[in-house]
Amino acid sequence: MPTEASGEPGDDLALLGLLQLVSPALPIGAFAWSQGLESAFELGWVDDEDGLGEWLAGVLDDGLARCELPALTRLHAAWASGDGETIEYWDDWLHANRETAELAAEDRRLGTSLARLLAGLELLPISPVLPADSGYVTVFAWTAHGRGVPVRQALLGFAWAWLENQLAVACKALPLGHTAAQRLVERLRPLLVAAVDKALSLDDDQLGPVLPGLALASAQHETQYSRLFRS
Repeated sequence: MPTEASGEPGDDLALLGLLQLVSPALPIGAFAWSQGLESAFELGWVDDEDGLGEWLAGVLDDGLARCELPALTRLHAAWASGDGETIEYWDDWLHANRETAELAAEDRRLGTSLARLLAGLELLPISPVLPADSGYVTVFAWTAHGRGVPVRQALLGFAWAWLENQLAVACKALPLGHTAAQRLVERLRPLLVAAVDKALSLDDDQLGPVLPGLALASAQHETQYSRLFRS
C-alpha cells in the first residue's frame, strides 16, 4: 500500500542532479586521469588491496579534507551569494595548490569539459560568470548550487566521485578485482563522512594539502614510459 512521501519534489530533483553530476557516465573525461596512482603502482608504493586502502585514506585525510572539500564549501557559498570576487579567489587558490603540471592540467581540463557540457545544456551561470579557465571544483560548486544540492551533500558527492575514480584506476592498472574494490568502498565510506566533517570545520588558515608522496608520484607519472592514464 502506498505511503506518504517524506521528501519534497525539489529534494528529489536535487538528489537526481547530484547523482548525474558524480556519475562515471558524465562525459567530462574524469576516467582518463589517475592522480599519481598509476605511478604509485609502478614504483611499488602500492601493490595490494591493503596498501591501496592506506593510500586512499591518506589522500582523503591530508588532501581532499584540507583542499578540495573546504574550497568547495566556500565556492558553494560564494555562488549562492553571487560573490564573484570570492569565487575567483578560491579558484586561483586551488590552482596554486596543484603541485605538478599533471594535476593542474587535470583540474583545468575537467573544469573546461564540465563548463562546455553545461553550456550545451544551457545551464551556465549568468551572473557572476565563471572565471576564465575555471577549475573542476569551481564548476562543480556552481552546478551543485544551481541544482539546489545542499553543501554537505555536494561534498559527499564530490568525495564519492573521487573514490570511484581511484578504484576504477586500480581495477585497470593494479590490477584490483571488483569484489576487492567493493571491500574498499565499505572500508572507506565512513572516512568519506569524516573527511566532510573535517572539511566543514576548518578555518581558512588551516587549509592546504599535505601530500608529498602524491606530488612525487604525479611528477613521476609525467615521464613514465608506459602508462594507461593521461599526463
